[in-house]
Amino acid sequence: MAYYLLRLYFLTIRIESINEDAILQHLKSGNKIITAIWHQRIVAVIGYVNRFSSYRPSVMISKSRDGDLIADVYSRLSFRPIRGSSARDGKKALAAMVDDLKDHPIAVHVRDGPRGPRGVVKPGLIVMAEQSGAPVVPIYISMSRAWILHSWDRCLIPKPFSKIVIRWDQPRAIPRDIDEQTFEDARQGIETHMLENQRRDDRRFGWKDLI
Repeated sequence: MAYYLLRLYFLTIRIESINEDAILQHLKSGNKIITAIWHQRIVAVIGYVNRFSSYRPSVMISKSRDGDLIADVYSRLSFRPIRGSSARDGKKALAAMVDDLKDHPIAVHVRDGPRGPRGVVKPGLIVMAEQSGAPVVPIYISMSRAWILHSWDRCLIPKPFSKIVIRWDQPRAIPRDIDEQTFEDARQGIETHMLENQRRDDRRFGWKDLI
């Protein structure tokens, strides 16, 4: 029921993508990617992800009651949920995501999920990129109008007849076997870069301090 309601809902919303063709060409050339989005924007991206359904991306979803619903919705969108989170079976799920990238081209990582803090890139994103050799590709999702929920991530629900802009960043490679300081520098560098880009895109719609 949730899946079909969401499909109908997103028919009222206009979606524009930026740099999508470059990412598709990257994938068609046999390369892999780890896409990274903010937890705050996971609802807003649902109306867009079917464009990549032929690649059947994997996505880590928490082992919670809410996670059960989300996993079912994403399964119907041709995603392959891998259950686990930083709070529960995180290492096992992360290892499964890395292993999955050996045979599939796309993994999706919610970089500050599942419980935050909001806007903080978790180490799992860097570990996944380091161990798999796949680059991180940030996705920035901005929208003209939205409801803001009273949740830890201030989840954004795009309003009917609003506009959503999906912007793909350039792939960012993480070297293998890096030391602790280089690892933290990479994590902090990606976090700063992603926050600056997301906030810049939000300002184009008049938003301030969403994340």
